[in-house]
Amino acid sequence: MSQESQVLVENEHNHDVPDGSGHGYLTSKDGYLKRLRRIEGQVGGLSRMVADERYCIDILTQISATTRALESLALELLDDHLRHCVVRAAREGGVEAETKLSEARDAIARLVRS
Repeated sequence: MSQESQVLVENEHNHDVPDGSGHGYLTSKDGYLKRLRRIEGQVGGLSRMVADERYCIDILTQISATTRALESLALELLDDHLRHCVVRAAREGGVEAETKLSEARDAIARLVRS
């Protein structure tokens, strides 16, 4: 494995920001946490619906709403990542820029497949 490849592998999940500026989503952290709690409530509601033997279509409708809520949150997090982490890395250039671009491509591909 080349040294550059090794650095990419080692940094693949190292999302610490060296300049101390934090992750892009931190300015919206409270809003994201509020939305995640709401989604948690939706998932809990799904469990109760199944336990209560609710009508299949009602459960599927709730699953669809929960999926849309997660997808919406994912897109906003991706936007924050692109605007903050990827732009910062692109300005710095080098291996870090390639790593962040690759991560963003992979994240977009996962979202498209889901």
